[in-house]
Amino acid sequence: MKEKPGIVTAIAKYHMTEMARTILNDSMDIHSGRAIQDGPMNYLATHYLGIPVAITVEGANILTRNLMIFGQGATRCHPYVLKEMEVAEIPDEKEAAKEFDKLLFKHIAHATKNTFGALGAALTGSRFVKAEMSGATKQYYKEMTRLSRALAVSADFAMLTLGGDLKRKEMISARLGDVLAYLYMASAALKKYEDEGRQQQDLDYVHYAVQHCLYHGAKSLQEAFTNYPVAGVGTLLKAIIFPLGNHYAKPSDELTVKLAESLMTPGAHRNRLTHLCYIGKEEDDSVGLMEKAFLAMYEIKGLERKLIQAAKEGKVEKKGLLTARLSQALEAGVLTAEEVAKIQRAEELRYKAIQVDHFSHDMSEVRTNETSSKPKLNNVA
Repeated sequence: MKEKPGIVTAIAKYHMTEMARTILNDSMDIHSGRAIQDGPMNYLATHYLGIPVAITVEGANILTRNLMIFGQGATRCHPYVLKEMEVAEIPDEKEAAKEFDKLLFKHIAHATKNTFGALGAALTGSRFVKAEMSGATKQYYKEMTRLSRALAVSADFAMLTLGGDLKRKEMISARLGDVLAYLYMASAALKKYEDEGRQQQDLDYVHYAVQHCLYHGAKSLQEAFTNYPVAGVGTLLKAIIFPLGNHYAKPSDELTVKLAESLMTPGAHRNRLTHLCYIGKEEDDSVGLMEKAFLAMYEIKGLERKLIQAAKEGKVEKKGLLTARLSQALEAGVLTAEEVAKIQRAEELRYKAIQVDHFSHDMSEVRTNETSSKPKLNNVA
């Protein structure tokens, strides 16, 4: 098709690497000791050191966000600006003026339509905005149309009032570029949902993704209007785009917890979402070990509840070493020998998974804690 989607790749590069940076920072909190030093078991350290490469190589992220996304998008994605620029280069001045006038009037009509469309959608909550889709995602298409019109109006005002200075007003162009990027990512999430047959299990993820994008897109617009460098223009744009205020909200805590629980539930849905994630098959692979420990601990959740209930009934000690408590549960008939073995195996994997590499003083020997000591099988129930 000979297409060169430079804007799309800029959006993907910037936001994917920034998301990776955020995820790794969060991972440092969760993995604690494994994150602070290098070593075979401490797999996060290497990725953390590699993040600057992703952020800076192939164009620094600050440059990509501040200039490239909106700088290219304002002309390439606009139905008339690029054509107007091309017409201006026609050698024949009469022909150029004639063609430019045609495009200019179309441009004015387009901008007027978007202005009234954005204002009308804001006043009515996008109720009368057309959407071809139906079902749970229909409102998202309406809201994206509203923000698309809002971005178009904002871009026209920015090019009209700032002209060439727009390139130097990087904070404004960056925020307008953010709106374009969030609209694109929301579109991608909805397209994936449609292409994969509207999987019901994916719907919560779609809700989270699109709500996240709409919230941040609207927030970027509002910040651009608040900090607009030309007096009165920001206030006017705010009155057109958000006459009743900005009511876009982040995904709720309830939805966030729901997604977390979904990702922590083994099964076909989790496998489908994570099929591209690396999980080593070797016995000593640190990532594979984490997955094995997770699955093993998930499988004994019911057995742990049995142990807790037995402790409440006085059949098993509430505290103490797990080995002793398991023996008591076996003698009392609370657990079978097979169930006890299953808990012990899960605990061994859990203990091994939380170990951190440590080194001898002369750095000539690398060992993990699990090789030098055995799990004490403390109370995990």
